[in-house]
Amino acid sequence: MKLKYEKTPLSFDAQVDQLIARGMGGDRDTIIKRLRDVNYYRLSAYWFPFRVERCEHESLMPGTRFDVIWDRYVFDRQLRLLMMDAIERVEISIRTRMTNLVTLKADDPFFHVRRQFYPESSSVSEQGKLINALRFNASCSKEEFVKKFRQKYGAGQIEDDKLDLPLWMAVEVMTFGNMLTLFKMLDMHSQREIAEAYGLSAKVLESWLMSLNYVRNICAHHARLWNREISIRPSIPARKSHPDWHGQGFSNHRIFAVLTLLYYLLRKIAPQSGWPGRLDGLLNRHPHIPLEQMGFVVDWKNHPLWNLGETNHDRT
Repeated sequence: MKLKYEKTPLSFDAQVDQLIARGMGGDRDTIIKRLRDVNYYRLSAYWFPFRVERCEHESLMPGTRFDVIWDRYVFDRQLRLLMMDAIERVEISIRTRMTNLVTLKADDPFFHVRRQFYPESSSVSEQGKLINALRFNASCSKEEFVKKFRQKYGAGQIEDDKLDLPLWMAVEVMTFGNMLTLFKMLDMHSQREIAEAYGLSAKVLESWLMSLNYVRNICAHHARLWNREISIRPSIPARKSHPDWHGQGFSNHRIFAVLTLLYYLLRKIAPQSGWPGRLDGLLNRHPHIPLEQMGFVVDWKNHPLWNLGETNHDRT
């Protein structure tokens, strides 16, 4: 028998009363102001770790303060923005290399909508889904270059009444998920060539892209990220070729692993980027964030995969 949901809406004043009754400390007016800007239920994810477990009535640990909760919320929001910036650079780089490789190899700008170019091992239904998704993206796009292509060339380049763009245009209206699917459906040799440009195996790069797609979706929906356990975990590269990824407490189930793989890729894509310095700056502005809950290793800046030391990363 399922329970009937009987909770009623609360005014901002009543929300604060409820929080204070449960043990939240802080300035009442400030809490009301914050709750007017950020939904109570959204913020509840940040005070969830402070709850008293096995308590008959919901309550918070003694000493729980709203300014600590707000600090974690602000940190998480800024972390998501930082992650999205790095993911954007990775996505654009992968799309560019993939486009150049496969169109030259196939000698066809419409490689991505011709089923005969996909390996026999790829699913026919997945091929159809991807092709339909790319055509849908093109038909819905308001980008000026798509309008000009439609005006000059029209639909039906490959199939009647279907708007197909050359791959170097199509990637600009692809989702990250589309790009990931296209990579997974390429032949093994093409996957390997793309991955080798980043010093990785095809299997590891695919795993990393899957994790980045997962994290990107979290960021795009403004969901809690900072202490989340990663559901789609990135593979750790082989010890023989990447010994620095092994030992020293490093694991792949928290966000530090994703930050680390992003930094690894950015060093290949934009070695002069100030992104790691911005991450360090964010952590310095929020010194009370428990880094162990993010999976950070001890003395992370001197870890071989980061090796920031006293380096000044002040470029964008």
